Amino acid sequence: MSELIDRFGRKIEYLRLSVTDRCDFRCFYCIPKGFNDFTDWDDQLTLDEYVRLIRIFSELGVSKVRFTGGEPLVRRDIVEMVQQIGALAGIEDLSMSTNASQLAKHAKAIREAGVSRLNVSLDTLKPDVFKQITQGDLNKVIEGLMAAKAEGFHPIKINMVVMRDLNFDEVGDMVNFCLENRFTLRFIETMPVGAAGQNAKDRYVSLAEVREMLEQRFELEPAKMKGAGPAKYLKVVGGRLKIGFINPMSQHFCEDCNRVRLSSEGTLYLCLGQQDKLEFRPLLRQGLSDEQLKDAIREAINRKPEKHEFNDKPDQVVRVMSMTGG
Repeated sequence: MSELIDRFGRKIEYLRLSVTDRCDFRCFYCIPKGFNDFTDWDDQLTLDEYVRLIRIFSELGVSKVRFTGGEPLVRRDIVEMVQQIGALAGIEDLSMSTNASQLAKHAKAIREAGVSRLNVSLDTLKPDVFKQITQGDLNKVIEGLMAAKAEGFHPIKINMVVMRDLNFDEVGDMVNFCLENRFTLRFIETMPVGAAGQNAKDRYVSLAEVREMLEQRFELEPAKMKGAGPAKYLKVVGGRLKIGFINPMSQHFCEDCNRVRLSSEGTLYLCLGQQDKLEFRPLLRQGLSDEQLKDAIREAINRKPEKHEFNDKPDQVVRVMSMTGG
């Protein structure tokens, strides 16, 4: 039973673990143009520090870990990290969020290391639009997705941030792509996180519009999905495709939040849309005991806010999205 229950009665059992704030893409809504203020390698947690912290969290009831970034697959020891964290007692579920650019060469290794589920960021199927959004190569992503599919990852969830005058017209095409490949699809509203997130706010699309568009092309019915998190799902009638809607702006889901985020420099963020945090790195390097660290975690969880304030205070979160771990 989890010891981590916040003052609003929410059981915290899910940790999103950013293993680096670096990425081989530069999505304009994530990393500001020209940004190069990434965490120095010496300021990032070591593998041993990561494993110790996750062990402590697992002893407090955390059972799910998602590896995120930046792009987690640019970290050289990522496979070893997955293996060691997956071997901890109490950790029951390992997943990863990735842009898939490195998946073709790493899919087999991370699957064997213990990752079973993937979330892949893919906002467009058009190479020119993909280049505009990410400055990257769409072909590498498609190659990575096919490699992951061949290795038996399930589910593979495609995360599409819907943006007006950019990829809104591709919503139906993305549904067909996921139908063809038996991927799960999730649409996400843009969020004003950091300067880059502010850059995308003029492209905001309510997912109510997306659903209306889909209902004109497909017959949909309610669906459920294990481990759905904040997404609300529909299913295409007659097919296997499930479509999730993540509405942080139009329909916040904070009352069910069961997660916290740990950055690569050892900072625990209690809410994606708030600034409150706990810095672990100095505590670890000052030699605090496991019990002292557990007390610090409990005190931090007790400060977890009731909800984000994206709508009321859209300029509040100034950190770059890649620092937080998505």
